[in-house]
Amino acid sequence: MQTGILYGISVGTGDPELITLKGLRLLKQMPVVAFPLGVGGKPGMAEQIVAQWLSPSSVQLALNFPYVQDETILSSAWHQAAEQVWQYLQKGQDVAFACEGDVSFYSTFTYLAQTLQELHPQVAIQTVPGVCSPMAAASVLGLPLTIRDRKLVVLPALYRVEELEAVLDWADVVVLLKVSSVYEQVWQVLHRRQLLSRSYVVERATLPDMAIYKDLCDRPHLKLPYFSLLIVQVTVEKSLIQKSKEKIS
Repeated sequence: MQTGILYGISVGTGDPELITLKGLRLLKQMPVVAFPLGVGGKPGMAEQIVAQWLSPSSVQLALNFPYVQDETILSSAWHQAAEQVWQYLQKGQDVAFACEGDVSFYSTFTYLAQTLQELHPQVAIQTVPGVCSPMAAASVLGLPLTIRDRKLVVLPALYRVEELEAVLDWADVVVLLKVSSVYEQVWQVLHRRQLLSRSYVVERATLPDMAIYKDLCDRPHLKLPYFSLLIVQVTVEKSLIQKSKEKIS
């Protein structure tokens, strides 16, 4: 029997209408749809995004991916999730994994797919691209991430905050992901660099409870949720700053 195909489907940053037509078509026709389990057993972000689109007859498979940095714990979770998905693939059933943001951009799907192929090399994997958080944040801010020869850097702040100083020496735009736990440290760096007036925090981009913080000069102690990012316009045309301030004021 031919094994099923694992589809990694990007479902965007929160707004259900940001799913691509291709991704939506696949989600509606898949016999099995998997997604990360939310914190505390609650519905996760991807599950909430796709819930209204799924067929009542589809199997919905919540996979546990712990929010920890311990490689041993994470590896065990990836293996367990891969075997859960394999139970369906080996029967010839296709499985769609709904992935918040884009499947190729700091995605849980990458670990699932790699582990599954290590355990079962015969499995075919296909992906559908989508909207990732920096693009969504730039859209709600009304700022282009890059123009002309401007250099963009994306850093997972939780793991790379020590590199921020060096990056600010040569980048034109910096996006800091997973900034919530290191925000105060980042704020101090931006304060020394006099960049707080050109920095923006977006939390839960495109969701109904989205929040935007601009000009961070008087915000050294923001308490941010996990789904928050910070954009720094290190060098920027004055017209772009003014347009953004008018848009989000």
